[in-house]
Amino acid sequence: MSNTAPALSTFLGGAIGRHARRGGIWFNPTAWAFLTLTVSWLVLMLRQLPCIPAGDKFPRMCYSDITVLYYWRGLKDGQVPYLDSDVEYPVLTGAFMEFSRRILLMLGGQSRPGLSGDEVTQAAGLYFGINAVLLFALFGVLIWAHLKMHRPWDAMMIAAAPAIWTTGLINWDALVVALTSLALLAWARKKPVWAGVWLGLGIAAKLYPVLLLVPLAVLCVRTGKWRPFFITVGATVASWVAVNLPVYLATPEGWMGFWTFNVDRGGDLGSIWYVLGMAQVDVPDVSKLVAALMVAGTLAICGMLLLAPRRPRLAQGVFLMVALFLMVNKVYSPQYVLWLLPLLVLARPRWLDWSIFAVGEAIYFVAIWAHLDGTLAMGSGQERLYWWAVYVRIGVQLWLCGRVVHDMFTPRRDIVRAGGLDDPDGGIFDQAPDTPWVARLNQRLAVR
Repeated sequence: MSNTAPALSTFLGGAIGRHARRGGIWFNPTAWAFLTLTVSWLVLMLRQLPCIPAGDKFPRMCYSDITVLYYWRGLKDGQVPYLDSDVEYPVLTGAFMEFSRRILLMLGGQSRPGLSGDEVTQAAGLYFGINAVLLFALFGVLIWAHLKMHRPWDAMMIAAAPAIWTTGLINWDALVVALTSLALLAWARKKPVWAGVWLGLGIAAKLYPVLLLVPLAVLCVRTGKWRPFFITVGATVASWVAVNLPVYLATPEGWMGFWTFNVDRGGDLGSIWYVLGMAQVDVPDVSKLVAALMVAGTLAICGMLLLAPRRPRLAQGVFLMVALFLMVNKVYSPQYVLWLLPLLVLARPRWLDWSIFAVGEAIYFVAIWAHLDGTLAMGSGQERLYWWAVYVRIGVQLWLCGRVVHDMFTPRRDIVRAGGLDDPDGGIFDQAPDTPWVARLNQRLAVR
């Protein structure tokens, strides 16, 4: 009897190990992550049902730019973004909008002037369905990229995120999020050319991935590994130009629409500047103030990345840069949560932080629609609730930044570095020593 228990334990342990190595369902993060993503997407699609017929979308919290811009940007009439109508997005997002319209035509839908109201409504519904399938595939790419990272089970934090249930179909942000994750994965695999290609395409979809170049540059300064950085920058510029140049040559004014729109806009929904405007606090030049805050915050982040006693992980620097941008930007659309979610999972994969982040964003999600439907609008008597929702959202993001900075300066508390690891998803930075001058500078700072 005394020999039976150890033998049984050994047998079961071996069987479980073999089952896990074979990718058994119970021990396979890939299966669980994609199953969870599918369930999350079904929840999202069910949430969209009240908005499929005509009706007030704000109280139902199922508004989507996809259908609205199908009407407003002339897609229903067969107009091509940039060439025939202005689009407030970078060119790759506009190309995605047009690509979806071409699929609509292939499936028998109609997109031309002179259609009846019923025909346009039917085409708009088909257009939304096509985008729902394409965006689900892009979220699948996002999950796949994180499954290939060092901690594959952390992909569950993305697949199960309430942000997907609530904001996955507001806009086309899944495109840029997927491209950004592919860039980080390529860098982790020490493929700087592909990292640059994906990064350039991401910048061509939405502008924020350009912020990734800042921590890349600082960590290359710290480690002295410049060649991969310049290769990545070169590939980034090449892929961005390859996508943008044809549109610019075809219609310079159409191409400039995105840039002029964002420079000229003032404080808009979700931003601290919008709340200050509601509170009658005059901020004369929001664009200059945002630029100044971005410069100051970027210098602070660069200083921490360079002078922390131990070299921080790449994901930590990337998270801080994107969070800084979202906290000071002139607008915060609800779907911007998707920009930060995968970066939080890489920078600080803790379920407590994930939960607090989800709650903070959910509060803002409810408040923005209540504000737009008039419940929390200016003059309603309840507008301060909307202000506080914005404060909570910014406060949670600021708190998360503090947690990441704390991990940077006390790396023994960094869960990713448990077991003596350094930066397993950092590519060339993993186990790379500091350059001599950085080491000497940090020694002097430590002595002081």
